[in-house]
Amino acid sequence: MTQSENGSPVRLRIAGSVVEITLNRPPANALGMPIIDGLHRGLDAADALPAKVIVVSSALPGFFAAGADIKHMSSVDAASFSAYGDTLRGAVERLAAHPAVSVAAVDGLALGGGLELAMACSLRVAGSSARLGLPEVKLGLIPGAGGTQRLPHLVGRGRALDIMLTGREVDAEEALRIGLVDRLVPAGTAADAARELARELCAASSPAQRAVVRTVDAAYDRPLAAGLRYEAEEVQEVFERGEAVEGIRAFVDKRTPEFA
Repeated sequence: MTQSENGSPVRLRIAGSVVEITLNRPPANALGMPIIDGLHRGLDAADALPAKVIVVSSALPGFFAAGADIKHMSSVDAASFSAYGDTLRGAVERLAAHPAVSVAAVDGLALGGGLELAMACSLRVAGSSARLGLPEVKLGLIPGAGGTQRLPHLVGRGRALDIMLTGREVDAEEALRIGLVDRLVPAGTAADAARELARELCAASSPAQRAVVRTVDAAYDRPLAAGLRYEAEEVQEVFERGEAVEGIRAFVDKRTPEFA
């Protein structure tokens, strides 16, 4: 089911437990208020389902999203610049914190805020023509929607500094090699590949998937011993209150589990 017109800056499509949010603001999907509002509408739809998977893709050839709305930033004062940054960060962080697993389908350019949006997703599928970067230093700025925090988690401090201090673009093969993207597919097929991945993800237990994300995230901010204790708590939680009993019974019975 499609919930918005083709000319909308953000198209929404609901297929079962999957919400697809497709950016559609020519020429380059600048992350101004039309897209920010559309992201919130998509996340509202994901809340209402509730969605198991969110796919973020682009309808524009050659672009996932080229970054923040530079034209808007060129015409504002300090207070308005701050307000715009808070608004953009609000949408990105809402996506990052959403309980659904999220997949970014990156074909073409994902720069600045566009890459920050992709990094807020759980997983990233890239077409072979994708180019990714955080070029804010070339404007006298720094990444301001999570880039300085998420990029080091994904690729390590040294690689993150290399990318951000130079403002260079990373091609798709390098992005896969360093862990910036998770799957590489032929150019122009990232959205289709992300949809297929979404169907695969829907077959698993959502409570278990959410627990995986929480425990992996905990590995970044806790000593190993504390992380192991948290993992033990989470596995007990999904056994007692999740869908583990159904999954185990289905395995023993040699049938497909009936997860919610």
